[in-house]
Formats: sequence, C-alpha cells, structure tokens
Amino acid sequence: IASNSSLKVYDLLGREVATLVNEYKPAGSYSVRFNTSKFGLSSGVYLYTLKTGNYIQTRKMILLR
Repeated sequence: IASNSSLKVYDLLGREVATLVNEYKPAGSYSVRFNTSKFGLSSGVYLYTLKTGNYIQTRKMILLR
C-alpha cells in the first residue's frame, strides 16, 4: 500500500520550520538526514509530525549544538 507521506518539524509556537519529506511513498522503512544548519535552527525543543495515510504521530525532539 502506498500513500502520500510528510515529515515536518515545528517550533514550540507551532510554526513550521522544516519540511523533510512530502512525497508519495510505498510502504516500507525509510531514513532521513536532518541538516539543521540548512534551516538555521538553534538548540532547543522542537516537535516533528509524521503523516502517512490515516496515520499521524507527533513527537518531541531536543536539538543540541
């Protein structure tokens, strides 16, 4: 089964700071490199949301520089 998948990073105010994946993907395991210098992010707490099909998950991420 394939579906549109997205992986986005947000700051604690809910502003989107990065879109890492936004494409149609078949079922499977994937990995993504997150180069924070490209997005100009500083150390702190961020949220990331993974959406694919009917599945949505949001988790906390701590960025240390």
